[in-house]
Amino acid sequence: MNLFPKDMKTLLRASLGEIPCDLMITNVKVVNVFTGEILPANVFIKDGYFAHIQYRSPETPDGEAETVMDGEGLYMTPGFLDAHMHVESSLLTPRNFAKAVIPHGTTTVLTDPHEVGNVLGIRGVKYMHDSAEDLPMRQLIDVPSCVPSVPGMEFTGADFQAEEIAKLAELDRAVGLAEVMDCYAVMHGEDRMMEILKAARENGLYLQGHAPVLSSRELSAYLAGGPYTDHETSGSEEALEKYRNGMWLDACDSSMCHYVEAIREGLKNVRYFDTLCLCTDDREAGDLLKLGHINDVARHLMKAGTDPVTAIKCCTINIAREAKLERVGAIAPGYVADFNLIADLEELEPKYVFFGGEKVAQEGRMVKEIEDRTYEEETINTMNVRELTPEDFTLKCPVENGKVTVNVIEYPSLNSNYTVPAKVEMEVCDGRLILAENCRFAAVANRFGLDHIALGVVRNFGITHGALSSTVSHDSHNLTLVYDTPENAAAAANVLRECGGGMAAVEDGKVIELLELPVCGLLTRLSPEETAKAAERMKAADRKLGLTETLNPLLRIAILALPVVPEIKMSDTGIIDVNNKAYVSLFD
Repeated sequence: MNLFPKDMKTLLRASLGEIPCDLMITNVKVVNVFTGEILPANVFIKDGYFAHIQYRSPETPDGEAETVMDGEGLYMTPGFLDAHMHVESSLLTPRNFAKAVIPHGTTTVLTDPHEVGNVLGIRGVKYMHDSAEDLPMRQLIDVPSCVPSVPGMEFTGADFQAEEIAKLAELDRAVGLAEVMDCYAVMHGEDRMMEILKAARENGLYLQGHAPVLSSRELSAYLAGGPYTDHETSGSEEALEKYRNGMWLDACDSSMCHYVEAIREGLKNVRYFDTLCLCTDDREAGDLLKLGHINDVARHLMKAGTDPVTAIKCCTINIAREAKLERVGAIAPGYVADFNLIADLEELEPKYVFFGGEKVAQEGRMVKEIEDRTYEEETINTMNVRELTPEDFTLKCPVENGKVTVNVIEYPSLNSNYTVPAKVEMEVCDGRLILAENCRFAAVANRFGLDHIALGVVRNFGITHGALSSTVSHDSHNLTLVYDTPENAAAAANVLRECGGGMAAVEDGKVIELLELPVCGLLTRLSPEETAKAAERMKAADRKLGLTETLNPLLRIAILALPVVPEIKMSDTGIIDVNNKAYVSLFD
């Protein structure tokens, strides 16, 4: 994607000094992401583009401008980019998401709308694209590659083939093929995935990867298949192996996962950081408001031992190059004038944020108004599921009384997204399973018109009693539950059915908290501040049910039904061995 100016001749004349620029910012220290230098300068802007950077004798401007702004001796950095993220994870609409992140210096994001895509298909992706029009930031679309993530083993509201990829590539701000999660299909050259990758290449999309714990021959095959980035790297050795093999690493620091420190440790002896980028993947509204956005990830990279200029490089020009974006991510002639003015490079909280040469935020607040708009897709009830009963959530045992061995989905820790298989012997009384210690029932119910309900058992999930339900369930976003009794499960399921989706907590048959997300069962039209407060109330209910040691109880349930994250997960059709793409029987 090349963001050429509409009037190149005017920009050229301004660069030569033949005509005045629109804006000149004096007395700034430019962070140069090409050389690693920090240099005093006067900066000239015309029609939203940098026309000239005066590094010599900056105290005496060598040109004119209609407006002159004193840069107050502040550091000027390029506007920050996010290499990979999902707007939906903030629970905000694209327009409200912009209000939350722009004051933190984010001017461009590479967003994968596969959450809404799984619910509303092509229409959903277009909604995420169109509702982000005319914003004082750039929300670029990576076309969802895996809808559903594992075809035939889960069923969602859509099914994207090569034809859909090609059609969505025509969107004005479509630049990439989003995280290719089905590693197995890439490595083994499965026809559907090969056609999708071909369609992406033919339509000029860069290929974004998703390769948790891939190593050795499997990593080689995946990279040979085309995807070349990864935001799922979590370990030091893993990071170094991938980096040595030419993979671009998008070091992730989300509301659920914190990988930056481990990745930086793995790269401690590396000389070049040209292919290290930063991303947030999944950040909720409260974290965006309190902690920040990609600037917070850069702070973590600095705390892990990286100098400020390199950290800034990793969230600006590196990301632009990874996503094949030209004229974005640097302060240089011909580049889009997205930039921040910052007092402290280690804090990275902008005093001023500019987008396309216009001041859009100041001292943590928007100064550019974002118009509220309503879209038809925001009014559709996507909960196409019948009323559910306790019987639907009653696990049928192979014996009436005695003992059975259950294949359990086990969390190694209370903060792990990975799950491992375990065999646990349990009692059966009158046909009902008596849960072993730290075990709870789990269910995934299709909410897109298919009468699919899969039941299982999880261990070390965290809740001690009651039920949690959620339609925020990556990436199918079917109705997912963890519960102690079928009665609590039915109550937790039906309250979401009635309100259009969201999250609910049930105790003793009563709903004690409800986070309504009526837009696709994923988003709310509330402001970022209101959404953050609602999420905090939901977290308090999660903790009341036992999730007291989990860093983010809100999203604990979100990955249970994602059958591309190792090693064992659930879908609406059963328990899945992720590594082998095979079903696992509940009972031995």
